[in-house]
Amino acid sequence: MDKITNRMVFHKAITTVFGLGFAPFAPGTFGALGAILFYYILMYFHIDLTTVQLLTLIVTTTLLGVWSTKKVIPEWGDDPSKVVVDEFVGILVTMLFIPVTHTNLWLAFVLFRFFDILKPLGIRTVDQKLKNAWGVMLDDVLAGVYACGVLHLIIYVLGRFG
Repeated sequence: MDKITNRMVFHKAITTVFGLGFAPFAPGTFGALGAILFYYILMYFHIDLTTVQLLTLIVTTTLLGVWSTKKVIPEWGDDPSKVVVDEFVGILVTMLFIPVTHTNLWLAFVLFRFFDILKPLGIRTVDQKLKNAWGVMLDDVLAGVYACGVLHLIIYVLGRFG
């Protein structure tokens, strides 16, 4: 393989979260499940990410996702369904300042997918106005912010009244 082919394999691996984006149906769901699996791997090895580590991972993965998405857009189109690194990042954002438990992970998944699919509260605007790699990533970051806020509210209410 030549250098260009090797680079494209790298960018496709990043954007598809190591192939999850090639799922025959609901690739975005598989991308989000990839992040859930990532958390389960961390839990299995008793690794707790600090807030700084998680924020660093979010920023790094977002920037890497934007870079790699820019590279695959000419071949795959403006907002290809195979690109699921944005869903992966969206779940990471959803889990900011949230204790990592089985229940919280699955609530994060459901809430994030709700906001990602329906695109309320300005998410659709970001998705439609930014027709580039940044738009691909940032609408899911925003969906993650909203899901994170709702999850914090749920945890607060259950802790207060549960």
